[in-house]
Amino acid sequence: MQQFFDFPITPVFSFDSFVVCDGNAAAVQFARRIADPSNEENLLYLYGPPGSGKTHLLKAIAFALGGDGSRPAPYLSCAEPFTVEDLTARFADAPALVVDDLHLLPDDAGLRAGLWQVFNDFHDIGRKVAMAGLHPPRELPHLDDHLVSRLLWGLVTRVDASDDRSRRMILKKIADDRQVRVPDEVVEYILVTAGREVSELIGSFDAVYRLSMAEKRRITLPLAREARQLLDGVTP
Repeated sequence: MQQFFDFPITPVFSFDSFVVCDGNAAAVQFARRIADPSNEENLLYLYGPPGSGKTHLLKAIAFALGGDGSRPAPYLSCAEPFTVEDLTARFADAPALVVDDLHLLPDDAGLRAGLWQVFNDFHDIGRKVAMAGLHPPRELPHLDDHLVSRLLWGLVTRVDASDDRSRRMILKKIADDRQVRVPDEVVEYILVTAGREVSELIGSFDAVYRLSMAEKRRITLPLAREARQLLDGVTP
């Protein structure tokens, strides 16, 4: 049987560490409602481009609904191989159904039916369900039609932090978390040279931060350029 492993218990995946911006404010609001056991909302579907924060929010929900607070509720990504038996065993007696990367669900009739059945079991008894994928429900390629319809009954929202204002807010939040001062010109340089995905944006900042710590230098535009060259495999 395929084994599933819990992600590490870390404050990284929390609502407090998530940067709220124009492109994700509704998603954060909805996620917090799902994560609140006293709230009547029990179904959420998030969609948006890679690196926009969908997984972060799902894991924050899983932590919040984990019962005693020491371990998260089970989480499953459809990027990992699994069987119907794995699926049912993983979520047996779970406080919530948290499933990521629905766009990667294989074109397998058994898995399609199995996921629909587990979803239906949770939904019928009022347990929380939070799911995510790249596309809106109707554009998910291998989902059971009944599940598509049910997802549309719940909270559905797009998550997207690819605009420059949102990316700038994310950089400033990362700098604040590390208690470092980053000049505006460095922020703008990283925005221009990094890709649109949040993960690449964070990677670019971390390269600057690591170089600053290693060489005991202030973060400046020349330092940021050196870090960019290192990322690109170019010797400064």
